[in-house]
Amino acid sequence: MAQSDGPTGPRKESSAWAWPLLGPAVAVLFAAYFLLPARVLGPERPALSWTVFTVVLAAIAALLLKHMRDAMFDRPGTVVALVSLMCLTVLVFSSAYFVISHDPGEFRGLRTRLDALYFTLLTLATLSYSDIVPRGQSARLVIVLQILYTLVFLTAAATSLTGKLRRTAASRPPHGRGPRRG
Repeated sequence: MAQSDGPTGPRKESSAWAWPLLGPAVAVLFAAYFLLPARVLGPERPALSWTVFTVVLAAIAALLLKHMRDAMFDRPGTVVALVSLMCLTVLVFSSAYFVISHDPGEFRGLRTRLDALYFTLLTLATLSYSDIVPRGQSARLVIVLQILYTLVFLTAAATSLTGKLRRTAASRPPHGRGPRRG
């Protein structure tokens, strides 16, 4: 019974495969962000752009909720899934900003995907250096959505993630601690 097994049972073995996947998974997400064409979406196809954006964010939210629930029950692979989904969320908002930036008047100072990623991370951290300025209503709407999405989903995911990591660390014996010799 995998659910009741302790840290040395099948549960630990089944989650050991997930950790080595975290780096490559995040690398693939970032590579896709920088390589996938963004010209399919944008000001020329607003209905398609907003539909794709909404559907992708809803799918990520559903997956985040599933993996947050899994983290509460200490199911394997949840750490990797949560970190990957959190990174994917940042890249989706970055992509939205990059696509919106092609509409004249939406942003001042946002020209590249790196600019969009930088702006997304600044918004996530509630910082501003005033080098990228949202001017249009679409840009401002996506910023509001990012702030709300972060407050609801990413904060909950980070809380689940840290709780899972805390429980995992608490269940392990300390390293290098054997019986003390007098």
